[in-house]
Order: sequence, then structure tokens, then C-alpha cells
Amino acid sequence: MSSFPYRLVATDLDGTLLRADESVSDRTREALAAVTAAGAAHIVVTGRAVPWTRHILDDLGYEGIAVCGQGAQVYHAGEHRLLTSLTLDRQLAGLALSKIEAEVGPVALAASRDGLEGEVLMGPGYQVQEGPLPYIPYEDPSELWAAPLTKLYIQHPTLTDDELTRAARESVGGLVDVVMAGPGIVEILPLGLSKATGLSLAARRLGVKAAETIAFGDMPNDIPMFGWSAHGVAMGNAHEELRAVADEVTLSNEEDGIAVVLERLLTS
Repeated sequence: MSSFPYRLVATDLDGTLLRADESVSDRTREALAAVTAAGAAHIVVTGRAVPWTRHILDDLGYEGIAVCGQGAQVYHAGEHRLLTSLTLDRQLAGLALSKIEAEVGPVALAASRDGLEGEVLMGPGYQVQEGPLPYIPYEDPSELWAAPLTKLYIQHPTLTDDELTRAARESVGGLVDVVMAGPGIVEILPLGLSKATGLSLAARRLGVKAAETIAFGDMPNDIPMFGWSAHGVAMGNAHEELRAVADEVTLSNEEDGIAVVLERLLTS
């Protein structure tokens, strides 16, 4: 059996494990199978909430624990149940939103509801990213706050994602956290929540330590996960903020960047 220096391989989904068409290449599947055969566990750590993640995990035949919703949800894929779930305080979120809009003007909104079947609501003007992910449009703002939420999404008509993230962080103080998770995806989260907090909970359940973990990602929301893990690998397509803190940079998600690193570690 091949040796492998880590007990846990943590991978982001979009821009990392997944190619642009939401598929996982045969080479990457084989590399992950090889590291699990060598005794390591593979764990998905994604900003997507469970309803937007489940179909991918099922396609992979993934039956372990996944960290979803930017760390808010620890999900058992094999049993199709939530192990933990953290929601966004809607009163604090509303206050944070008013502070952000006082600084930058009106923003378009979307929200992810809590739960295994939690819908994603999208308000007027919010631009949907391409792909098959389902959502429910709303017109009445009261609908946004009618049920527990894991996160809010904000978009601005003129500011870039980086500009909006910086302005929002400066506006909200210590009320909530703000992260940029992908193109057009700036999120408002519970204060202190990150992929690292969710990953640490999941790792504890698996009996694995941070020092035994290698992590792969592509966006600034992966920075806490890199800080927690022993080794952080940025994809070739990664945001410059993540590349700056990565231990190494591999090829892009379209070029089997994860497999390149795993294969090297298996044979070194």
C-alpha cells in the first residue's frame, strides 16, 4: 500500500475539486481513491449549503462528513443528515445590512435558508451565476427574514467583489463576518464562522488533528482553512489573497491540480 504523509485531505468544491462544468475528472477521482486507500480521509469543505452540495457528493459516491455553508453545516453524506448547523442572527444581519447600504448604497440580496432542504432566495437585481443550482425569486423583502438563515449574499451594481467585501467589512464592525467566496459571491456570515471552524469540528469527529491535514482551495474564504491546516495548496486559478498565504500553488482546477499534488505525495 502506498504511504501518504497526511491523514486528512480537505478540498473546496468550486474552482478547486470541480471543473467549470461541475464534474470531477477521472484522474482526480483516482488520486483521491489512492489516498483513501493509503489511510487518509477526504473531506469536502465548501461555501455551498447542503442542498447545493448533496448532488455532487452523491455523484462522487461520497459517504463521509462534509463541511457546508462556509462552515455553518457539518453534514453526514452517507446518512443524509445534519450533524451541526449554525444560523445567522437575523436581527444582527439586518443591522449589518443597513450599515453596509449606508456606506455603499443599495445592494442586491440573496439568502440561504437553514436545513437539509433550505431554499436559496434571490431578490430583485441579484445576478445568478451560471449553472444548474436551484433558487426561488422573491419580491417582498419580508420573505427574506421569514425563516432561519445560514447566510446572506450581497452584490453591488458598480463595486467589484473585492471592493464590496472591503467596504462591507469596514462598515459592519464586529456584528458579522464578510467573505468573498467566488465571482459575484460576497457573503454575510455569523461572526467567527469560517471553513476552519467547521473543518475543526469535522476533524474532531474523525479523530484527526490540524497537523495531519492538507487543504486545497481557490478563494479568500479558504484562508482560515489554510491557517488551520498543516499545508495549504492554492489552485493555479486561485485569488491572489489565497496564493499569498498558501504553502504551495498547484495547477488549476481544469488541469487536475489536486491530483498533481496528491500523486507527488503518494510517490515521494
